[in-house]
Amino acid sequence: MLEELNVRNYALIDNLSVSFEGGLNILTGETGAGKSIIVGALSFLLGAKAETSVIRTGSEEASVSAVVSIREDNRDALDWLASRDIAAEDGRIIVRRNIKTSGRSSIYIQDAPLSRNDLEQCMGLLFDLHGQHSHESLLHKEIHRKYLDRFAGLENEAAQFNGIFLNLADKKRTLETSAANERDRDARLEILRYAIEEIDKAAVKNGESRELEAESKRLASFEKLAGQVNSAAAALFEDEPSVLSLTRRVRTAMDNAAAIDGELSAMQQRTENLYYEAEDLAEEFRSYRDALRYEPGRLEEVEERLALLYRLRKKYGGAASGSGIEEDGILAYRNAAEAEIDALSNAGENRGKLGAEIALLEKDLAGRASALGAKRRSAAAKLGDRISTILKSLGMPNARFEVGVNNRGQSAEPQKTSMVIGPWGAEDVEFLISANAGEPLKDLSRIASGGELSRVMLAIKTALTGEHTGAVSDSKRISDSQETLVFDEIDTGIGGEVALAVGDYLRKIGGIKQIFCVTHLASIAVRADNHLRVEKKTGGGRTTTVISVLSADTLRGEIARMLAGDAGGAAALAHADELLKKYKK
Repeated sequence: MLEELNVRNYALIDNLSVSFEGGLNILTGETGAGKSIIVGALSFLLGAKAETSVIRTGSEEASVSAVVSIREDNRDALDWLASRDIAAEDGRIIVRRNIKTSGRSSIYIQDAPLSRNDLEQCMGLLFDLHGQHSHESLLHKEIHRKYLDRFAGLENEAAQFNGIFLNLADKKRTLETSAANERDRDARLEILRYAIEEIDKAAVKNGESRELEAESKRLASFEKLAGQVNSAAAALFEDEPSVLSLTRRVRTAMDNAAAIDGELSAMQQRTENLYYEAEDLAEEFRSYRDALRYEPGRLEEVEERLALLYRLRKKYGGAASGSGIEEDGILAYRNAAEAEIDALSNAGENRGKLGAEIALLEKDLAGRASALGAKRRSAAAKLGDRISTILKSLGMPNARFEVGVNNRGQSAEPQKTSMVIGPWGAEDVEFLISANAGEPLKDLSRIASGGELSRVMLAIKTALTGEHTGAVSDSKRISDSQETLVFDEIDTGIGGEVALAVGDYLRKIGGIKQIFCVTHLASIAVRADNHLRVEKKTGGGRTTTVISVLSADTLRGEIARMLAGDAGGAAALAHADELLKKYKK
């Protein structure tokens, strides 16, 4: 349940903080006051895509946060959080999302950073938002199956079925690929074996090209190198005076001076260290110079080896860097080739095992499809009757609603039925309706009235909660996990007695769910458990959207405004009092 919503710098909202209650929360206000902005901010928090255009002019970022409580029996939401090491505190989580003018966004549940997809998944287990046009989702048949499965409590079973179906499809693709590869197996094996032989013959060692490049550079400039080495050796220890002889003289002089003046002992130690360092350097340099040899033909050998490594890299992979060619790609190719040879050599045996696995999965899937289909057909009749009953109370007395569950296909032989299994079962689910007496059942897309679609959506939601029965225990038994339902202007295209019926049903659903409803109809607004008014205010040259919870006195004026456009008129107030007395709890 949404307990608190905080919005900053979102569209016309400067800084808004509001608390909500359970039951039916009604949002009203003049057209353009910003009711859709409140719903938009909530939608943003639930994971909807957002553009930087929602950031209030003059601000660097927009942010929305909320305190959300989770029922102990909402295992779907609690398990989702636990799988990501997120713990609710006292049954509550804090959700935060912001977007900057740069387009960068951050999302947190508690202190855990999440992706937008994660946010959408989690909030989808807690909220169900229907915007001004979202009832049009009813026109998409894939949603019909989801609603039926939710009503029948088959969501987990359908998800398991889908997982097996996808696994089966993956194994079939693997088998098909294996069969296709068989035709080219011999040619492929020959290529792979030649590659391994060529790499092994070259005795490639990772990193050797770096060493060879350094040697190539040294050999190519050997004469210049030798000259510089000899010059350095002369200065270091051959000439007179040399660096070594000079440091020896300095050391001796400092030893004698320090014996006279103790203040020179520190410098004497440093000159002694200098002498030993010069002596070590001279010894190492003698060894280097003595080992320096020019081998005729070695440069050619090095360059040929480098050329070979380069060709192998071009053929089998590797990475060029500023310090040379890496051989790890060549060696990785060799290992992969060896593994592929092993797989191809055992392809026949593997295909046999894969075929057996596929046969078992197909049998399992067929059994599951049959069982799932039977449960759906049984539940479809109940759901159709339940929605038809609700629609009659929502101003559609002659409506007839049916949930069609049809086989996905038939065989060419009329006497036999072939099971055609899809990702979610062996049948298609479609909602059909006859809105008027004497009219045949048609798919929902043939409904012209937006008001009728809104009522169908409300009837489905009511049926899913079971609240129309008036039995709380029954409603809890079949209720979906979403604890909060949001309806943005569900009153589109309705009025009169129909509006009263819609209000009655919203209040009934509010008995077990938290409901948010944006409405322009007073006959719906008077059913609110918590009534909030959205207004625009101007100050300092800026327009701001604000929201306030109405008291008993201010509620009269708001209902009067909705009835007659006059919040202070005596007739409108009298009418408002009459509605509040009749329909307010």
